[in-house]
Amino acid sequence: MDWPASVALAQPVPELPTGTDWSYEVKLDGHRMIMWRTGDGVRLQARSGRDVTVAWGDLALAGHHLPAGTVLDGEAVITTEDGRISFEAAQARAASSPTHAHRLAAQRPAHYIAFDALQLPSPNGDIRARPYAARRAALLNLVACLPANTPVQAVSATTDRDTALTWYTTLHSQGIEGIVAKRTTSPYRAGRAGAWLKIRHADTVEATVAGFTGTARQPRALAVRLPDGRIALSQRLTTALSTRIAPHLVPQPERAYTQDGDAYTPVSGEVIVEVVAGTTRHAVVTVVRPR
Repeated sequence: MDWPASVALAQPVPELPTGTDWSYEVKLDGHRMIMWRTGDGVRLQARSGRDVTVAWGDLALAGHHLPAGTVLDGEAVITTEDGRISFEAAQARAASSPTHAHRLAAQRPAHYIAFDALQLPSPNGDIRARPYAARRAALLNLVACLPANTPVQAVSATTDRDTALTWYTTLHSQGIEGIVAKRTTSPYRAGRAGAWLKIRHADTVEATVAGFTGTARQPRALAVRLPDGRIALSQRLTTALSTRIAPHLVPQPERAYTQDGDAYTPVSGEVIVEVVAGTTRHAVVTVVRPR
């Protein structure tokens, strides 16, 4: 496999599929991450392809227990004192400097919840063409050989749809944001190939950043172009989000205005963010994360 790997994505659906050829996994509210166990260390890759090893040094250290040649797909998550998965904590870690990330790791260690095996040690190599059921079995075998206290774990999965729906309705308060259904016979394909489907408690859409308010170094809110074509201002960005997005903003000298008359500074280039947005004209838009 070549770095960086292109990741498979789940397509939003209103309800879980039925049938005997589906497996259902809990969807965790963390940061998507590919874990590469190379011959001389561990590299961690974000969904965008960026190397994020420095920010997640505790997970890189844990990944050394995997056999060389292993590549996993999964989610980096951080839990609060009450055991709830906190996306805000994961976001703060991802946006931190190396020194601050090390300090955060000591305070709140991360877990890596793997949900797919993409490559196995020689002589197996790249297994993305194998069916999901075979990749899931390989993943469970890998995790079973790790130390008992490892933060690298396999995601909870079931082939029983009723169990998956119970997870969906009862685990939201613990940071489970939904369920991903995967066809057991499907290979691992990059993008939204239709073999992975998801239902979420608050579904999101991808939007293009049209501009921002505040300064380019510290954007206060984003003007985003939603799928229906309208441009709307988001709610105020968190400090962590502002820090992550600022380096990608290239401001233009003129001013621009949303349909509601809100002024913003336009930007050039294409910056994509994930947002939660209502369907009405004046619905609140909340930026969840950059893409």
